[in-house]
Amino acid sequence: MMLTLTGKLLQILPRQSGTGKNGPWVKQDFIIETPGDYPKKVCVSSWGEKADEVSEFKEGDEMKININIESREYNERWYTDIKAWKIERNSTAGHDSPPSYSDDEIPQPSDDDDLLPF
Repeated sequence: MMLTLTGKLLQILPRQSGTGKNGPWVKQDFIIETPGDYPKKVCVSSWGEKADEVSEFKEGDEMKININIESREYNERWYTDIKAWKIERNSTAGHDSPPSYSDDEIPQPSDDDDLLPF
């Protein structure tokens, strides 16, 4: 299942690296803020070569991120990871928002609206 998350890059956290049983690893976490009336801050992780892609962005950039969400249990506690597998600039930022109107400009129904087929 592919999930897509869009938002504004708020912060790039310190890069993490180490060596595990499968060899060296690198991880880059970053925080984005989703658009809307009630924006949410989301921490997304990128691993391996995807970690390098985050450095191509700066705070304030609009991003479109394809993610996987996975939870796992450890010592009877659950942890959830949001992992990016594709990161790109959001070229449609601002184009999806509905038009805004002043009170005088609110569209009114027309006579054609009464011609519904059901």
